[in-house]
Amino acid sequence: MQLYVYEPRSERIEGLNTELASAGFSLVPIDDAFFARDLSLLNINDTIATAFLLADTEDVTRQIEALRSAGCHHPIVVMREFRSARAAANTINHGADQDMVIPIKGIELLARINATVRRAKGHPDKEIQVGRVTAFLDGRDPEIDGQRVKLSSKEHEIFHQLALNAERVVSKAAIYDSVYAVAEVPPFDKVLDVYICKIRKKFDAVADASSAYIETVHGRGYRLSADAFERQQAAR
Repeated sequence: MQLYVYEPRSERIEGLNTELASAGFSLVPIDDAFFARDLSLLNINDTIATAFLLADTEDVTRQIEALRSAGCHHPIVVMREFRSARAAANTINHGADQDMVIPIKGIELLARINATVRRAKGHPDKEIQVGRVTAFLDGRDPEIDGQRVKLSSKEHEIFHQLALNAERVVSKAAIYDSVYAVAEVPPFDKVLDVYICKIRKKFDAVADASSAYIETVHGRGYRLSADAFERQQAAR
């Protein structure tokens, strides 16, 4: 998941980045000038897993309003030094989704962001059922008929995007950007096809033909769909 981080206090950024990276976030540091840019570009592909972590400065409500007025629906979390119900209510009323007191723990931040994303995608529960496949949105490996399918971290990131958009086509570009957008040396885009193939093989190893749940929609991308599996079974 891409996490845009606004923390102007240099003495805190190193420790914060270390903690967030340990939770699997891909960090994008931003400064105040970022909020003067064309923020509508953030909405070009809403399937990319993106969130914002903003330090509680005197400009934080202005920054939140800039994001929301540009149509940005990505989760926004404000981090503050001391607990204040009044200040937290103010940032949430201006459009923030979460308000947390430092020190920020990466695992808790990820859980809070995932909960926000689940609800926004219409998945209030922590799991999604697609035919025989159970996709967990809390970091656990998926299951087929109760049997665990062990995925690598990159396979997990890719499958997570498909699960969040179950029954909808997710473009290859959206998945690639979500996983590799901030990599210093992004791999060739064909790597995504390799990972999809690996996920399918792991699905098949657990339950025969279950890989058909991940459908290739030529010219458009991939889709996690129960209908795709049923169509393949009917064609046999």
